Amino acid sequence: MADAITRFFEDLDQQGYEPLLAKISGALRFDLHEGPQTTHWLVRIDRGSIQVSREDMEADTVVGTSPALFEELVTGRENGLAALLRGDMTVTGDARLVVQVDRIFPGSPYARGPQRYRKGVQ
Repeated sequence: MADAITRFFEDLDQQGYEPLLAKISGALRFDLHEGPQTTHWLVRIDRGSIQVSREDMEADTVVGTSPALFEELVTGRENGLAALLRGDMTVTGDARLVVQVDRIFPGSPYARGPQRYRKGVQ
């Protein structure tokens, strides 16, 4: 489970720049809750330049969810905005950042029409 999540964040960090986020700046922290354990991933975006760390620092937006659901998001089997609307994820801070960053997550492999592409996930 954690392998897909770790790979997603490592790929994002190694990529360094994402053109889809060229007009975005801010810090987004993902808090993955599993019982009493919380894993933190901090994504800093500065006009498309991306840095990822495991720090539990203040962020413009904090997304809380389970590792199982987040794995579904990073593999394209779940849609982040749909999960948010169902109440399966929580967002504190600037929710616009979540909507803007949603475009870097892969789309469903079963979708018809244009599909999003994410390196290493199809």
